[in-house]
Amino acid sequence: MRKCSLSEMNKVFARIASAQKLYLPVDGEAGAEYKLWEEGTEWSNALNTVKSPKDFFFPQLENLMEFKVTGKSIEVIDTRKASEDFVVFGVRACDVKSFEVLDRVFLVDPVDSYYATRREHGTIVSLACTRPTETCFCRTFGIDATEPQGDVVTWKTETQLFFEAKTQKGQAFMSLIEDLTEECDGSEVEAQKEKTGKILARLPLANLSADAFGADKTDKFFNAPEWKTLSEACLGCGTCTFVCPTCQCYDIKDFSTGSGVVRFRCWDSCMYSDFTKMAHGNPRLTQLERFRQRFMHKLVYYPTNNDGMFSCVGCGRCLSSCPISMNIVKVMKTLGDKADD
Repeated sequence: MRKCSLSEMNKVFARIASAQKLYLPVDGEAGAEYKLWEEGTEWSNALNTVKSPKDFFFPQLENLMEFKVTGKSIEVIDTRKASEDFVVFGVRACDVKSFEVLDRVFLVDPVDSYYATRREHGTIVSLACTRPTETCFCRTFGIDATEPQGDVVTWKTETQLFFEAKTQKGQAFMSLIEDLTEECDGSEVEAQKEKTGKILARLPLANLSADAFGADKTDKFFNAPEWKTLSEACLGCGTCTFVCPTCQCYDIKDFSTGSGVVRFRCWDSCMYSDFTKMAHGNPRLTQLERFRQRFMHKLVYYPTNNDGMFSCVGCGRCLSSCPISMNIVKVMKTLGDKADD
């Protein structure tokens, strides 16, 4: 383990940025967001960013290819360029776990080469939490906010930042800044982890359990009458899906440029009335059906197809962003209590 004084972190950032693009959380008008580091950029102290860092691997808007039309012939143009290496710095444990959820969608056959290329070129530097808030419930899904995953894991105290490489990418990252850091025994990190653990144990959602949910529970929950009451107030705005680090739905569209066609994909939401609309119509016609789809996928469908892993990471973004305060926690408490009856 190595450490660096917080007062010297701009030197560390400058060294990293000289070798590859560096992105880190920066305070903005709407809250913290990931920005490209440049001299003078100040690293945010916010617990988490408003939008998750999944954008780096699964962009909100992405050109896939172009078609050049000449008479009756069509030329398919691959618009992809070799990705540059980049670093995403300060990723919290919940968001790092979300990459594993996305990997199980985009890196299985047929592999999404756009996503795979970005994963290959990206280095994740995670940051352990020290000030979790009342909307946090990552421990419900087995995530340790004091011990995140990542290529490099960091811990922040009042005066120091501690680093520990976990992968080959992480070792390459640390070799880049070796002369700016010093070896240490990590005792301060253990003290910090213990302190944060006590905070986590006192959070309002510390005892929230997902035990009632998981693989092969479709029959138990699909026709539950509680869905009607739960979904009644939902506006179908899709805010929860756009801030969620694990939502992976997208739409593919073609746009005419006048001389050809650009095919692109963009995030979509299962909460929208026109989601998966086909020639004959929409398979989920009511807001209840759309609402149920979102939460059944998080808590039942995804675990059924992914060795029991849930596709919620307890980041709390949907709790703080939903305009009518309807979220996965209320669903879990309502249906979880039903399962115990």
